[in-house]
Amino acid sequence: MMLHVSDIHAGYGQVEVLKGLTIEVNEKEVVSLLGANGAGKSTLLKVISGIINPRKGRVLFAGQELTYRKPDAIVKAGVSHVPEGRQIFAGLTVQQNLLLGAYVHGCKKPLVERLYGEVFDLFPILKQRFSARAGSLSGGEQQMLAIGRALMSEPKLLLLDEPSLGLAPLVVNQILDIVRALSAKSIPILLVEQNAAAALKVASRAYVMETGKIVSEGDVETLAGNDEIRRRYLGM
Repeated sequence: MMLHVSDIHAGYGQVEVLKGLTIEVNEKEVVSLLGANGAGKSTLLKVISGIINPRKGRVLFAGQELTYRKPDAIVKAGVSHVPEGRQIFAGLTVQQNLLLGAYVHGCKKPLVERLYGEVFDLFPILKQRFSARAGSLSGGEQQMLAIGRALMSEPKLLLLDEPSLGLAPLVVNQILDIVRALSAKSIPILLVEQNAAAALKVASRAYVMETGKIVSEGDVETLAGNDEIRRRYLGM
């Protein structure tokens, strides 16, 4: 087991968003978190990556205790988070954005050059736009840059938050192909996605969230075949 999140309670101020939530991600698998806006999906990713401290519960990764550790220490442990909205540095170049992802390695040139090559294999357009300002990229290219920046840290687990948000269907399919390619490289992925149809195309298992709790879980075939789950939670 790569990730074990146990009995997590977390929120903002007096508002409790996560209410005793437990999930697992195993090696080499893509696990999707499904649910409507406000279910707590993004909050859970922020707890795992150290942006928010839980009020209760534990986060274990590859046998290490991540609970209450700082975000940079969590990245060094092998967990990279691609946030909702991409959050690239628009005024910096593609090269500079990618280089920021490699800071955990001390930006050693031979390693950085190798990582550039691996990112360009997945995203050839980033090589073409290497010197361009990130803010000049299309929405799909910016999402590729955000994922590429995360990959520059050589993650052992990737957290993807709404990678298809705001993208055209053709670009969504490209992003899904990238998720498949990363899975083929044996990088486990925890995928937050409102687009249930898209998520179920790439995940092997899924959790359905509602108001900070897990209301259903299982392999994608079981969930997709449950009429009530399809109607109430998957919008299908």
